[in-house]
Amino acid sequence: MGRVSPVTVDPELLSILVCPQSRGRLELVDLPEPVCARLVERYREHFRDETPVVEQGLWAAASGLVYPIVSDIPVLLVDEAIPAAEIGR
Repeated sequence: MGRVSPVTVDPELLSILVCPQSRGRLELVDLPEPVCARLVERYREHFRDETPVVEQGLWAAASGLVYPIVSDIPVLLVDEAIPAAEIGR
């Protein structure tokens, strides 16, 4: 799977976002290719005419969760988060 140009989260937005579970700080992290591929498939149904871009996530050390960023949109739902262990954290 070829990489598309990286998606970025506005640093100002990142500075005010917090983990919805722990209210802790979030850190931007790159996601491993297998995790990206799995998340692209998970979110594909929400994108009619394009393939979603998933390359990074927001890691919350306090809760041990990673919230995916899908096509520039941070998905800050606890039910959609992945365990940090899946990305080696």
